Amino acid sequence: MSDNINNLFQLTPEYVKDVCKVLGDAFQDDPIMVFTYPDAEERKKKAQYGFYMLYNYGIKNEFAYATSENLEGVTMWLPPGNIYISIWTMMKNGMFYTLRKVGLKMKAMKRTMAIFNYTEKRHKELVPYDHWYLQNIGVKPEEQGKGYGGHLLRTMINEVKSDGLPIYLETNTEKAMSIYQRYGFEILDHEIIPYTDVPLWCMLRTCKES
Repeated sequence: MSDNINNLFQLTPEYVKDVCKVLGDAFQDDPIMVFTYPDAEERKKKAQYGFYMLYNYGIKNEFAYATSENLEGVTMWLPPGNIYISIWTMMKNGMFYTLRKVGLKMKAMKRTMAIFNYTEKRHKELVPYDHWYLQNIGVKPEEQGKGYGGHLLRTMINEVKSDGLPIYLETNTEKAMSIYQRYGFEILDHEIIPYTDVPLWCMLRTCKES
């Protein structure tokens, strides 16, 4: 761990549910969440649980960070060799907890899995070589616009660039896409995910100085 990464707070297991609450609030208007839970009240209650497996896995493997223990912003980055999370790994990291919390609704599950499977397929097609994966980043709604997201991005970019590997990410909003462009990410692909109204930007940052 470099001095650079010491500027962040490494998340530990006791924070996972609080992290999910932060992300559930941060992604209320995200196109994937709106597609999965069209009803706003249901989305408000259930959006957070979609992050549980992901961050449970990331925290256990020391891939997840926050701006501070107050969780103004959180992020998860996956290194080469740990990017694609299997069904077995999801089961071990809380899939059944998530399913109980969202009510085992088949329609929502099918919507989520259709998007997950398509984005993973495009990920593998677009970057079939070693790279880092910016899996997720989110900031509490009341803390947005204060520089927390930028702090997470700059710190993590500076941390991983010594590997000389590119960084890949996906986003589903034009606003986020334009922010990532300011940090050196370029668009590899832009499309609408089939059978949905969800836009998808696939982006890559090559190895270069910030």
